[in-house]
Amino acid sequence: MSGLELQDVSLQAGTFTVSNVTLSVDKGAYFMLVGHTGAGKTLLLKAICGLHPLRTGRVFLHDEEITSHEPRMRHMGYVPQESALFPHLNVRANIAFALDLLGVQESEQSRRVVSLAQELGIDALLPRRIQGLSGGERQKVALARALVREPRLLLLDEPVSAIDENARKEICALLRRIHTTHHLTTIHICHNQAEVEQLADVVGVMSSGRLISVEERKGAL
Repeated sequence: MSGLELQDVSLQAGTFTVSNVTLSVDKGAYFMLVGHTGAGKTLLLKAICGLHPLRTGRVFLHDEEITSHEPRMRHMGYVPQESALFPHLNVRANIAFALDLLGVQESEQSRRVVSLAQELGIDALLPRRIQGLSGGERQKVALARALVREPRLLLLDEPVSAIDENARKEICALLRRIHTTHHLTTIHICHNQAEVEQLADVVGVMSSGRLISVEERKGAL
């Protein structure tokens, strides 16, 4: 089964165009998208999760077409590059935010939030405000917020680019553990070869708005 399939996807932002992207990512694969700054990686990611409209093309998730679905109905978890946490909410409320939007009962919200916070090692942070958290802690909270809705697809936009080296290694190890445990199809944008070596099953390269190559890594986990 295909985890994610894009058929001839094109989109535009101002004068920049992402053109004719066709891609199939197997269910459960860890797909890393690389390329120079301005290649169109983030724009494509936003289109996949419904935050940017397509000009042409179709999007499928688990063989179901979702091209016209609004973002909250796409069964995806998205971690933007800057984490985009809500400063007026504490960690618990940030993680539960998507569940509130989906109308999940409070008892189920609490169960999911606590279980996931324990898995990610941030349960002690639940009552804390976002201000004062380290970069690594913020990224774990953002990751928990994306995972708590139990998505079919996880989208990560340079999730470790803004944190120090020790935190980067820790978050990458956590991402691999989550992927192994949950068998979750993942699309991860990055610039760092070490991340590719540590995480990728398959690597796609974008340049000037086009997907120019897709290659399975030899010896991928």
